[in-house]
Amino acid sequence: MAILIEKNTTVLVQGITGREGSARAAFMKGYGTKVVAGVTPGRGGEEVSGIPVFNTVEEAVKAKGPIDASVTFVPGPGLKEAVYEALDGGIKFIVMPVERVPLYDILEMLAYGKQKGAKLLGPGSIGIISPGVAAAGWLGGTPEFAKRVFVPGPVGVISRSGGQSGTVPWAIQQAGLGVSTVLHVGTEPVLGMSFSDILPLFEKDQDTKAVAIFGEIGGPYEEEAAEAVRKKEFTKPLVVYVAGAWAPEGMRFSHASSIIERGKGSAKDKIKSLKEAGVHVVDRPDEIAPTLKRLLGV
Repeated sequence: MAILIEKNTTVLVQGITGREGSARAAFMKGYGTKVVAGVTPGRGGEEVSGIPVFNTVEEAVKAKGPIDASVTFVPGPGLKEAVYEALDGGIKFIVMPVERVPLYDILEMLAYGKQKGAKLLGPGSIGIISPGVAAAGWLGGTPEFAKRVFVPGPVGVISRSGGQSGTVPWAIQQAGLGVSTVLHVGTEPVLGMSFSDILPLFEKDQDTKAVAIFGEIGGPYEEEAAEAVRKKEFTKPLVVYVAGAWAPEGMRFSHASSIIERGKGSAKDKIKSLKEAGVHVVDRPDEIAPTLKRLLGV
């Protein structure tokens, strides 16, 4: 099984005729994802990698029927309009591989998504992949590379780092395990789906036996994960690494979301909260896979 995307999940690509949109649509389709349509205003009637292009989401839904997910390859200032269009088209899961999005736009998108009962991954997320099932975004790069790095197995992976979204699954594979679903939550100061939103989904997935998180300083996400464990919203083994422990207060680290402010968001505070909740916190990223093996008894 997988979370959020499955073999029959239908996917729409907004901005499909652009350089990124066309390349990533080809990747997703080549990996086996059911990419049923693309949208670029004024380009309706064209095709990209055999995928029909429509002028609007409304036209795509009318032609193809209900669509489960959208991936938005549009410039940051235009993301809100694209997300609103997808939500109004009845799409309930939106992956947003877009950076430099105006903050107030993000807040409005997340509020509208909540109103519509939808899940938003990002902004700044490189995507989600379930090995041998489907991919939404560009996590995996090419079908050939994705098949080598992401192999099916019992570990769910959530990362705040785009690069580590591939490195951690590779290390898990090299340790003799595999992954169920891998997600990159994004890089912007405010994000849609957080660790505490994703962990309960892994809790319900029978094929996920444990979860690994690659965390970072800044933001409340790791503390929220600890709270989810305390509330027993997630009860399976959880292994967490928090990057940036060396960073002093006020220093920006890696992403817009990774900054320590007003005494909050430090690695020390995150690690303390996680350990108090009973989470397995490791000191180095290369300890993630061995710890998972020990906890799973393999």
